[in-house]
Amino acid sequence: MDKDYFVHESSYIDEGVRIGAGTKIWFFCHVQKGAVLGEKCSLGQNVNIGNNVKIGTGCKIQNNVSLYEGVELLDYVFCGPSCVFTNDLTPRAKYPKGSAGYKKTLVKTGASIGANATIVCGNTIGSWALIGAGAVVAGDVLDHALMLGVPARRAGWACECGNLLKEGLKCAHCGREYKEESTGLIEVK
Repeated sequence: MDKDYFVHESSYIDEGVRIGAGTKIWFFCHVQKGAVLGEKCSLGQNVNIGNNVKIGTGCKIQNNVSLYEGVELLDYVFCGPSCVFTNDLTPRAKYPKGSAGYKKTLVKTGASIGANATIVCGNTIGSWALIGAGAVVAGDVLDHALMLGVPARRAGWACECGNLLKEGLKCAHCGREYKEESTGLIEVK
């Protein structure tokens, strides 16, 4: 049977994995049992997708990223090279907790995570948030928040198109306008 997705011959796909149409899995990847990948995703070199991880449509996961059990990406999430996700706040090699001890991490639609950023488990990254390269996210992130530093702090706002917003919360690139709410920014229609 012809597949409607691409898997490089150097990669391993365990049984019980669902892969959406148009998805491309490149060199030296491993997708583990129970994982679900949406349509039109791209996994770069040396990506590991853990057991039961859920990935939405149109996600781009760059080289050397591991998504461990407990991580869920909604649609159009970008994971930059070598960004890191954790799933256990207090790991011990001698006392493994197994999946029952993993903390959930949710990355909402359109969020982008920069190269070498670390996302500590148990948190939610808001829609269209922009996590800077090398940032360490140890708490929830608001929608459209620009997060920088160690630990990451909000340093501004980002438009859905990726442009950084200035005063007035109107994008100079695409013209979208926003207003602040308790969950972050929402677009003014």
